[in-house]
Amino acid sequence: MTEQIKLEESPEQEKLNEKIVTPGQLVLKRFLRNKLAIIGICILVLMALFCYIGPLFCPYGEYELFYINKSTNEEYSSNDISNMPSNVTVNSKAPPSKSHWLGTNQDGQDVFTRLMIGGRVSLMIGFICVGFEILLGIIFGGLAGYYGGWVDMIIMRFVEVFFCIPDLPMILILSAILLQYGFPNNLKIYMLVFVIGILGWAGPARFIRGQILSLREQEFMVAAEAVGLKARHRIFKHLIPNVIPQIIVMATLGIGGVILYESALSFLGIGVPLPYASWGNMVGAVTNKSILTNQPFMWIPPGLCILFTVLAFNFIGDGLRDALDPKMKR
Repeated sequence: MTEQIKLEESPEQEKLNEKIVTPGQLVLKRFLRNKLAIIGICILVLMALFCYIGPLFCPYGEYELFYINKSTNEEYSSNDISNMPSNVTVNSKAPPSKSHWLGTNQDGQDVFTRLMIGGRVSLMIGFICVGFEILLGIIFGGLAGYYGGWVDMIIMRFVEVFFCIPDLPMILILSAILLQYGFPNNLKIYMLVFVIGILGWAGPARFIRGQILSLREQEFMVAAEAVGLKARHRIFKHLIPNVIPQIIVMATLGIGGVILYESALSFLGIGVPLPYASWGNMVGAVTNKSILTNQPFMWIPPGLCILFTVLAFNFIGDGLRDALDPKMKR
């Protein structure tokens, strides 16, 4: 009968075991030490609560119009047309008040309500566009980097073609075509997401290809090939997971760029179409000097939302890049 003997660890060995941390814990520790990254997370959490939870407690709708009887200063809503007298006018560009915290726009709509709902649209476009770009980049960049040869040559020629396509003229042409053929406004948002994603996949594809080229000759890939794993398993189960940290950093930085790009397009009138709200087309409401100087409540809040959201994504991206860098000592 054998007895199992349990060896007691010395105090020095116990202290050594307590100090051992996993790579994930080390990355998290470095990330949490970055104050700007923590500030970025806090800003994004507040923005998410503002855009997705806030409208649930808002008494107004996105398309609700407000009218005012100038003789009695009594306000009416478009949802209560039956009780509305005939001598009312649209309550356009009204200053902030108790009923409208940020006033109303030129169409008589509540700016604060549209600010919350417009944030949903801007964030949705950012996440979906970057997700689409990363997906195409993983597929084509992974194939080009792993196979090399003629596959790499063909895919990289396509990448160079997409790099040469000017984004803004293409979107202008597409917008004019859609307008000419009466394309529904509610579908233009999805078309905008699709076009931005198609025009932006080349950068991630080139980046992922470069990472794959540096990893495919490593020992673990030689071992995977020796045991007879199929090519798709070697690419998507061994190579791609090893570049996921770099992809996350690239996606985080890219979301802020897409939000800024959508805002610029909406400001030019070719982004999210009215009456749908986005932070970009709310800033684009500045059509003359009078609005710029006399109605700052119409464009300053969405401008600040764009500024803080893009900064937050950049802070988080920089924090992730520093935390995932194996050369970081602290």
